Amino acid sequence: MKRLFISLYLLLSLSFLGIGWTLDSLWQTHIEDNVDVNAPLIALALILAEHPEDERQAILDKISKDHDFPIKLLQKNQIALQGNVALEHNNVLTTVTDDEHQSQFIAVGNQVLIAGPFDIDPRGKIRGIFTIIFYFSLALVALVWVWPLSKDLNILKIATKKFGQANWNTRIDLPASSQVYPLAETFNDMAHHISSLIDNQKHLTNAVSHEIRTPLARLKFALALLPQYCQPQSDVDKRNDFLQEMNTDIQEMETLLKELLTYASLETTQVEPVLEKCDLIGISQQLILRLEGLSQHPITLNYTQGFEQIFIKGENSFVERAIQNLIINAQRFAKHAITIDIDYGQDNIQLIVSNDGPMVALEDQPHLFEAFYRSQSKKQGNKGHGLGLAIIKRIMHRHKGSVKLESTPKKTQFILTWPTPK
Repeated sequence: MKRLFISLYLLLSLSFLGIGWTLDSLWQTHIEDNVDVNAPLIALALILAEHPEDERQAILDKISKDHDFPIKLLQKNQIALQGNVALEHNNVLTTVTDDEHQSQFIAVGNQVLIAGPFDIDPRGKIRGIFTIIFYFSLALVALVWVWPLSKDLNILKIATKKFGQANWNTRIDLPASSQVYPLAETFNDMAHHISSLIDNQKHLTNAVSHEIRTPLARLKFALALLPQYCQPQSDVDKRNDFLQEMNTDIQEMETLLKELLTYASLETTQVEPVLEKCDLIGISQQLILRLEGLSQHPITLNYTQGFEQIFIKGENSFVERAIQNLIINAQRFAKHAITIDIDYGQDNIQLIVSNDGPMVALEDQPHLFEAFYRSQSKKQGNKGHGLGLAIIKRIMHRHKGSVKLESTPKKTQFILTWPTPK
């Protein structure tokens, strides 16, 4: 993380420095150089050139008297310049005598006009100081931008490390103004999903071991007794009843495994479901014909007048499974009758399965759609494995719908709601 911070900070700082340096160079080259600071000295040299040599010194003395500026006039043979530099009448030669002073030379006929030594332009030092301040300000701006980012990334690193150490409840709390806030939200969604999967896996493992223990124990016991039922003198009816009980235990475990596979597949399926048109009326009619014989209670189907078909967008097998689970659940608790109502609305479509059985206990209602939850009330019984309603909830969530329970002493109904296809 420190390496990331240093590299990013250096990148931004050097970028700012490079831009600032380039702009400063362009300013000095195209702005300062365009202003001819040597023009006054050139003008004086031209004026002196128009006068005879014997009058030039008098003119300079008058200028020096009125203005305190070091200036003098010498013969060319009195001047020695390095590198045999040739002086010109329209070009000023500037030499630095020491770190703080400089002199200027310009030809005036056979003479040389010398200005100086005088102080080097003091604005150069001030310009350097302001340049440093400018660059320092840019670096400070970069630091102000980079430091919160580095801090937030460090928080993300710590959270990721904790999550990798099996702290499944680890979450990242960053302000919405943070530059990595979307990344933190994505991490939180991922962490929530993974922790839910792990919790479900633990819950399923514990529940399966508990649910399958009873029929498995009965089968083991039955296998131990099986030889005595296979004796020639054994009663045939008792043998058949005994085998039927074993078959019932096998069917119970098979049903449990099927429900577990369905429940797990609804949780782990990440691919967006392929939705097709599903006719709720047709599906309900087929289920009534198939399931009505399993109970003595009649099943009545009602739907919005004027509709022969009511379509939703869904996966036909899962929609059928959800309605089937509700009908079987209603058959378990109904006293006299079961009703299926299908209502079409502009915003949503509802399928309501009602029965006139006992009211669901208030303490059970918030947990009824949890996997393997079974009521502790004797009135509700403890049949089933507690997966039917949990499967319905996942199916509805998969189809962007919802399931709701409404229970009173006179009637209990489950309401499935899908968005109306546009």
